[in-house]
Amino acid sequence: MKTEVHEKRSHSHASDEEKKVTTRKQKAESAHLPKKAKTEGDDNDQEANGKSNNNDVAAEFEKFCRAMSEHLSIKQMREILEANERDAASISDDAVVPRCQDILFYGPLGGCPVCGGTLEFAGDSYHCQGAYSEWSSCVYSTRSPPRSEEPLNIPESIGKTPISNLLEKYRDPRSRPKWEISVSDKPFAGMLIALSGRLSRTHQSWKTEIEKNGGEVANSVIGVSCLVVSPSERDRGGSSKVAEAVERGIPVVREAWLADSIEKKQAQALDTYDVASDIAGEGKGIVLDQQDYSVVALETVASELKVFGKRGVHKDSKLQDDGGKILEKDGLLYNCALVVCDQGRNMNDFCIMQLIVARENILYLYYRKGKIGDRLGADDKLEEQENVNDAIGEFAKLFEELTGNQFELWEREKKIQKKHMKFFPIDIDDGVEVRHGGLGLRQLGVAAAHSKLDPKVANFMEVLCSQEIYRYALMEMGYDSPEVPVGMVTDLHLKRCEDTVLDFVDKLKSFTETGNQADAIWADFSQRWFTLMPTIRPFTFRDWGELADHGASVYETIRDINTASRLIGDMSGSTLDDPLFDRYMKLNCSVSPLETDTDDYKMIVKYLEKTYEPARVGEISYGVSVENIFAVEASACPSLDDIKKLPNKVLLWCGTRSSNLLRHLQMGFLPSSCSLPVPGYMFGRAIVCSDTAAEAARYGFTAVDRPEGFLVLAVASLGEEIQEFSSPPEDTKSLEEKMMGAKGLGKKKTDESEHFVWKDDIKVPCGKLVPSENKDSPLEYNEYAVYDPQQVSIRFLVAVKFA
Repeated sequence: MKTEVHEKRSHSHASDEEKKVTTRKQKAESAHLPKKAKTEGDDNDQEANGKSNNNDVAAEFEKFCRAMSEHLSIKQMREILEANERDAASISDDAVVPRCQDILFYGPLGGCPVCGGTLEFAGDSYHCQGAYSEWSSCVYSTRSPPRSEEPLNIPESIGKTPISNLLEKYRDPRSRPKWEISVSDKPFAGMLIALSGRLSRTHQSWKTEIEKNGGEVANSVIGVSCLVVSPSERDRGGSSKVAEAVERGIPVVREAWLADSIEKKQAQALDTYDVASDIAGEGKGIVLDQQDYSVVALETVASELKVFGKRGVHKDSKLQDDGGKILEKDGLLYNCALVVCDQGRNMNDFCIMQLIVARENILYLYYRKGKIGDRLGADDKLEEQENVNDAIGEFAKLFEELTGNQFELWEREKKIQKKHMKFFPIDIDDGVEVRHGGLGLRQLGVAAAHSKLDPKVANFMEVLCSQEIYRYALMEMGYDSPEVPVGMVTDLHLKRCEDTVLDFVDKLKSFTETGNQADAIWADFSQRWFTLMPTIRPFTFRDWGELADHGASVYETIRDINTASRLIGDMSGSTLDDPLFDRYMKLNCSVSPLETDTDDYKMIVKYLEKTYEPARVGEISYGVSVENIFAVEASACPSLDDIKKLPNKVLLWCGTRSSNLLRHLQMGFLPSSCSLPVPGYMFGRAIVCSDTAAEAARYGFTAVDRPEGFLVLAVASLGEEIQEFSSPPEDTKSLEEKMMGAKGLGKKKTDESEHFVWKDDIKVPCGKLVPSENKDSPLEYNEYAVYDPQQVSIRFLVAVKFA
C-alpha cells in the first residue's frame, strides 16, 4: 500500500499585454475549498428545513474566478492587493492570482496572532510569512484564519469594469462564504506501520505518536503500509525485517517520514523518504546484511567527511590531491562553513566557501551550497582567481551576502549578528575531526599488531581511536552531515550551543504561554539549535524529554567527540610508529585488563548479572555478556586512596556512549549540562550514576548491528547527608550549591539483603531487582547524584556485548 501525496498549486496564465487571467480547475482549488459551506443568515433556513445548506461553494468560487479572468488583468489584481495592504510588488504573477481570488471571495485575511505577520494559503492551510526572531520564521499555520469583517477596498479604476457588481456583492462581509476545510487531523488514519532498529526515539514513544495520529503499529511487516528504519539499518544494511520488506515490495522509509507527516498534518509521499534503494545490493537484489561484511564496511566508510577542519580542503574540489591548501593571509584563514535552519521556510541549508592555493600557486574560489544531508543535490563552483586581493574581495562579498556580516570582523573577533533567513557560521577549529583523522578500517588490525601495549589494551585503544564509533554516534543522532565537521568546532561555538540550551531551559521554567505562543517559543529554539548544531533531521522540540535526548545529551556527546578529535589527531598515515601507544600516553590514564579468576572480576560479573534486565529494541530483548574488564587509574579522577577517606562510598554503574569514553578517561566525568525534570537531568548539574547495570546499559547500548559497548563502574562518595527524592526536585540549584548527595528512588530497586561491602568500606548495592514502594516514580531504577567531580573516581571499564 502506498500513500500518495499530490502537489497542490494554483495555476494561472497571462495571455497578452493586459495579462488576462485564465484560471484552471484543479485539485488545488477543490482542496482549497470545502465541499459545502454556509453564509451568515443560512442558519434560519437550516433550522426551518432541517437540512444542510446545499450551496456548492467550490462551484461558486470557480464561477467567480472565471469572471475575474475575463475582466481583470494581473495589473488590476495587484492594485486590489495593494489597496488592501497586501504585498503585491515582491511576488510573481502566479502568486498574485490566488491571493487576490482569496481575499475577494472570502474577505481580507487578518494578521498572524503570534507575530502579526501576513498569512498566505499553501497546501491545505494558511501559513504565516512573518519572522518570529532573527533565528526563525514564524511557523504558525491554521485552517481557519482570522478574517476582517470590514468591507474590501476596491480601487476606483476597478469599479468601472463589468465585474464591479460581482465584486460589490462579496465586498459585503455578510455575503462572504465561511471557510470550512474538511481535512483529517490524523495523518496516519488507516495506516499500519512497522518499526525497525534503534530510532532517535524509543519504539514505545513512536507507537504512542502514531496511534495518536490515527495509525497502528505492527510487530511484523506483513500487510503494513511501510517500514520505518533507523539510520544504522539504512547505512549498514538492515535487519531481517528490512530484507523481508524489500522482498515483499513494502516501502522502507526514513524516520523523518513520521516526523514530517505529523508536523505537516498529512502523510507525506513515501517515495520521497525511500531507503530501499540504498539497502538493496546494486544490481544484485541482495540486502547488505547478506553481502560480504568487509565489502559493505568499506563502502559505508567511503562516505566520509568532506571538510575535516579549519585547514581541510573540501574533497569535492579535487584540489587536495593537487597539493591544495587553504589560503592564509594576515592571520586569516579563508575557509567558512555556514548553516541556516528555518523550518518556516523549509530551509536546512549549508554553504562552504574556501580560497584554495593549489600547485603553481594558482588560486581558486570553491563554493558549495545545498541542503544538509542531500549528498547529490548540492551546487558547487570552482573558479580560478586572477589575483589574491580580488579573490579576497569576492570571498568577503559572498560572506556578507550570505550572513549579513563582515568576514574580517567575524574571523578576527568572532563578532556576528544573526540576520533573519541569513546563514550563520559554524566556527571550525584548527585541527582534524576524528571521522577523518581516526583509524580507518584498513588500519585497525595493523595498528594493534604493531603496538607495544598489552594486546587487550591495544584492542581497546583501537576501538576508541577508530573512525567508526564516532561516525555512528553522529549518524544515530542525525548529526553526520559530511559537509559540516561538528566534531571539530571551537570551544567558543560549543559554549554558544551550551548557552542556547541553558537560556531556553531558564525560559521554559518561567514562561506561562500556552497554545500558539508556546508552540512559537519551542519552534524558535528548535530553529536556533539546528542552525548552531546542523542536523540532517531537523524537527520542532515539544517537551522536556526531547530537549534532554536531542538537545542536552547531543551537546554533551558532540563536546566529547571534539575532545576525542583533539586527542586522536590525524592517524590517517602510517601505523608503524605505534600511534595507539602514543594516544594511550596522552590519556594520562592507566588501563589494565583484569584476569577472569580474580576476586574483582568475579565481583563485577556478579554485580552485572544481578542488576541487569534485558534491553528492549522494539519487540526484541537483548541480554548482555562480558567480553573484558579493565581496571582504571585516571589522573583526572581522585585516587582510590583519596576517595576512601571520604564518607558514604558506593560502587555505582555509569552509562556512556563509546564515543564519549576518551573524554571521561582523559578529563574525568563532567556534571550534566543542565537541569531538566527527566531521568539523567532531574538533579541538575550533577554526575549521575545508578546501582543497576540495566540503567547504565540504556546509555551504553549502541545498535542491533553494533552490539559492543562499555559500562563504567565508579566509586562515588555521597557525602555525610543524602537527600532522597521520589519525584524531580523543584530546586536543583540549592543541591548544586550545598553539594550534598542525592538519591532518586526508582520503580525498581536492588534487594538490600544481598548488598555487600567491597574493599575500604565501599558499599556494593548488588542484588536482584525487585519492585519498590515508588510505583509512580519517573525513574525506572535508582539514580545517585554527586555534584563534586572530586567525589567520583572511575575504577573499572566493562566491555560488553548485547545479544
